[in-house]
Amino acid sequence: MPPRWPREPDRNDPAYRRLDDRMNFAIHVALFSATNSGVWFARLVQAQPWTWTGWLTGVWALALVAHGVYIFAIADYSTPSQNQNIKSS
Repeated sequence: MPPRWPREPDRNDPAYRRLDDRMNFAIHVALFSATNSGVWFARLVQAQPWTWTGWLTGVWALALVAHGVYIFAIADYSTPSQNQNIKSS
């Protein structure tokens, strides 16, 4: 069952932003897992000497770690300050 949001979705709502960012991270992890396992499976089954698979895995895993660090450690989900509201007006 898909997640339900109890009120009108608004990107300015800190709780909604946090949930949205975490769902985007989950999609990122799923795409990484599916693509990476598919590439390595094809490489092993076909006995291909693909040297780029290690680079693909490493670079994408590094991007995934950076994304996770941002979502879980750096992102500020507090209420937007008055300065941000003035800039958007």
